[in-house]
Amino acid sequence: MNHLKVIIIGAGIGGLTAGLTLRRAGYAIEIYEKTNEIRPAGAGISIWSNGVKVLNSLGLGDEVAKIGGLMDVMEYRSHRNELLNRISLHPVIETVGQRPYPVSRTELQSLLLKAFNNETETVKLNAQCIGIEQDEHRVTAYFADGYQTSGDVLIAADGIHSKLRDYVVGHPVELRYADYVNWNGLIKIQEDLGDKNTWVIYVGEGKRASMMPIGNNRFYYFFGCPMAKGTWVEPEYRQQELKQIFMGWPFPVQRLIERLNPYESNRLEIHDLDPLETWVRGRVALLGDAAHATTPTLGQGGCQAMEDAEILSRFLLTINLGVEYALKRYETERKERTSTLVLKARKRADMIYGKDPELTQKWYEQLKQETERDVTDALCKTILGGPFK
Repeated sequence: MNHLKVIIIGAGIGGLTAGLTLRRAGYAIEIYEKTNEIRPAGAGISIWSNGVKVLNSLGLGDEVAKIGGLMDVMEYRSHRNELLNRISLHPVIETVGQRPYPVSRTELQSLLLKAFNNETETVKLNAQCIGIEQDEHRVTAYFADGYQTSGDVLIAADGIHSKLRDYVVGHPVELRYADYVNWNGLIKIQEDLGDKNTWVIYVGEGKRASMMPIGNNRFYYFFGCPMAKGTWVEPEYRQQELKQIFMGWPFPVQRLIERLNPYESNRLEIHDLDPLETWVRGRVALLGDAAHATTPTLGQGGCQAMEDAEILSRFLLTINLGVEYALKRYETERKERTSTLVLKARKRADMIYGKDPELTQKWYEQLKQETERDVTDALCKTILGGPFK
């Protein structure tokens, strides 16, 4: 189909990538963001090779390489600093044909925003969508300030707390708490924290602490610990909280806690979504976290939003049986892959964070036995399941 006008609600990674892929297809694009400043949730994100390939197809490969970390090795260590496993990522890169790039979320969104904004199309901020109406020809979005706009397609890319998801699904949808809290942020790479090209993950006691290299000589760090829902700790007390939770853990973890800036870190209760029965209602489609929010334990959340954008643009461009038919094809194509990954990430989160202590202990032992091939084959299978082989 040609000459479509597409309305996108949400200017996160998924919404901006969709804007770029759909504009590449020749469509007129309008993106609306409810906040008056684009501020991503979380400090860093791992863009595995399947996500990088989508960015490559948009001409952004060089730019993402500049902000990405050169992650050559994954290393698992116990909470007593025993080396459990060490995996070179070069076999993955050789098999899939593209290096992964862990990046700053802010820098990635800035890159996407700069790529989208031009003389005629810019993201419209402070635009809260409060309602949708559609008929067999058009879809109209209504905003809190009284503004309205109509188009051929509306993409709800408004994140895990989507306000449009219930309209698409037809009933209220509740998020599922994953029973753990994640702390994350960025810190300058220093030798006594870890190797600049190694992603190190410390695991033990149903908890984990990790440092992943990103661009500009920084680590993206994150901690995770099981915790009841509804807790809150003010930033000035978070270092003390982490010191208590990770007392006795290896010196690099202790140094990280001492050196992090608590006012520039995040403390998030992690949620995901049960797989939805539908992503599409007429001319309206969900995309990214609005459709398939996941725990971050596979590092595929952002990548799957990018894949959504790529597949959506392909179906709209190559199908001439109407918008509604193309969107349903998109839904069918994406539901199985994303549902599988959401449930796999959920199972992995439960294992990491001690939902069943016996299974978690078995996993620690399994890490010692896994071969490099076991790990790299699993990574390649996930990456090559996307739209670019």
